[in-house]
Amino acid sequence: MPASDFFKDEAERLSRFPIAKEKIFLAHAAVTALPRCAADAMAEYAYASCNDHQEFDGFITTMKETRRLAGKLIGAKPSEIALLGPTSLGLSLFANGINWQPGDEVICYQDDYPANVYPWLELQRKGVTVRFLEPAEPGAITPQLVASTITGKTRLVALASCHFLTGYRIDIDAIGKLLGERDILFSLDAIQTCGAFPTSVEHVDFLSADAHKWLLGPMAIGIVYVKEKNLDLLRPSLLGAWNVESPDFITQEEIHFHPTARRYEPGVLNASGIVGFKAVLELLDTLGIETISNRLLELKSQVIAGLQALNCRIHGPSEGSSSSSITTFTPPTGNIPAIFSHLAESGIIASCRKDRAGSEFLRFSPHFYNSEEEIAHTLEILAAGMRSIT
Repeated sequence: MPASDFFKDEAERLSRFPIAKEKIFLAHAAVTALPRCAADAMAEYAYASCNDHQEFDGFITTMKETRRLAGKLIGAKPSEIALLGPTSLGLSLFANGINWQPGDEVICYQDDYPANVYPWLELQRKGVTVRFLEPAEPGAITPQLVASTITGKTRLVALASCHFLTGYRIDIDAIGKLLGERDILFSLDAIQTCGAFPTSVEHVDFLSADAHKWLLGPMAIGIVYVKEKNLDLLRPSLLGAWNVESPDFITQEEIHFHPTARRYEPGVLNASGIVGFKAVLELLDTLGIETISNRLLELKSQVIAGLQALNCRIHGPSEGSSSSSITTFTPPTGNIPAIFSHLAESGIIASCRKDRAGSEFLRFSPHFYNSEEEIAHTLEILAAGMRSIT
């Protein structure tokens, strides 16, 4: 789908995404620039809060609608959604809220993003055994690999929906089904697919995804999902007057949690973030996640073809069901940090990353509003940088 199908004209695209007026933003796998709809909503809320308390009636309605939209995006009930961020907060709630027993096993991937490794490693202090998946390629977590790694003691598998470096997307449903058949819990770090590709929680027990990447939202707000049947299993590890029943703000003799996923929200929420989050969820809902994902794969094809023409080495899938809008590569020649700086000086925002061995990579991660012209210009600047930098 061409960019013109998303916007009436270039002026509208630039109005909706002001970052595109002066820069080419290809770092949505890192921290997104805000679209105007989010900035406007947050500014309106801030000024309204000058004339009323910050939890005025309009905000309460906004909070409910944000839960609904977040649930719709991943196929969950609003009652299964807590509005919390960052992603690491949700993952830590999952790790800390289960009544672990010595000898329980958790399976994760050591070279996943650290936020989805450290919470599980910490469980070793409780006698939990942490076992690491060992894929043939970085991030290539397949159902077969998961099935071959689980044991009779495996209680939970913690995966990312998409690897932050190689852009490898896992088969969430297939892995979730095989774990469900074995009564093994499935925790998903979904920050690299929510807002970009369909991310269903039909076979997922827990999900956490901050809004500041593909969801195009503010930092420190996002989706924490807990499947309804697991609400009693996952005890809240953060307690306050909001998630524990406290009629008239009076402390009770016993702790009774809110009956929904609100039980994981201990106190005052990130109101400004929620307002901005609602605005981008409405935008994504209007476009449709299938339309967005198809657009991303079209841009991916253009990026891959251009990089291959420059003899760059692609790391991760270039096409197919496991590919994403993340394209990580190494140029055939040149100093990678210097090329990264050359791109930035030319107004192109990309990412520079390293792996465990210390190897350096460049990473492009465009979103649906990026244009073919922007991708072509980026490839021209990259080529020039590769020629001039040794």
